[in-house]
Amino acid sequence: MKKVLTMLVSGGLLLSYGIGMADEHEGEAEPNVASPLEMFACTYNEGKGPADLEAANKKWNAWADKQGFDDYSAWTLVPYYSGPEQDFDVLWMGGSEKAKAMGRAQDSWLATGGKVQEAFLIVTFSDCNTADGVSFDDLYMPLIEWGKYKGENGSTAGMWVFFAAFGGGGEKFDFKWVTAHQNLEDMGADWDQYSESGWQKANELFAGKLSCDSQRAYVTTNIRMAEDDEE
Repeated sequence: MKKVLTMLVSGGLLLSYGIGMADEHEGEAEPNVASPLEMFACTYNEGKGPADLEAANKKWNAWADKQGFDDYSAWTLVPYYSGPEQDFDVLWMGGSEKAKAMGRAQDSWLATGGKVQEAFLIVTFSDCNTADGVSFDDLYMPLIEWGKYKGENGSTAGMWVFFAAFGGGGEKFDFKWVTAHQNLEDMGADWDQYSESGWQKANELFAGKLSCDSQRAYVTTNIRMAEDDEE
């Protein structure tokens, strides 16, 4: 699709919750967990239009078939009733039942579909603030316990907290919560676990003590690695 559309105008990950009564099996209601959707706003390159997009979509579908994507759905949305703030030609919306499945699709696209280097890392940042009367000392052990809990529930993520030191000024956060995953599939698996039950542990540890904004995710490529200090 790269030859048809310009670079994406905006993109984001959304979490979708079904609205309505949960199905019941043997008297127990199924948990209403989140399903992820990704959405990108795109504009046509000069001289390109809907027919070119249709051809590109067919090529994308052929590539997706080779990858065995049977758990990812996608749609294109063209503005019908819209205003000037919808400054794009078409939306791409895709989703899976589980974030892990969508992460696997994204990993495949980055590694092969987009001809991007296969070795990449996903890093997310959240700006966090402690509640009034709460210091970082009060959060230290909850953070340690959270890390242990994540590991016990299958997470392989690395987690850090970053504090402002030099430069900047006027920061509106107390610290940044940083998480690194080997790939988007692993990040999706973590979100699935959080959606299903991890949020309860998070509330137990952090409710009334800490608030963080939405995570920003970045794909990183290693350019150089320092030698091991022990060598």
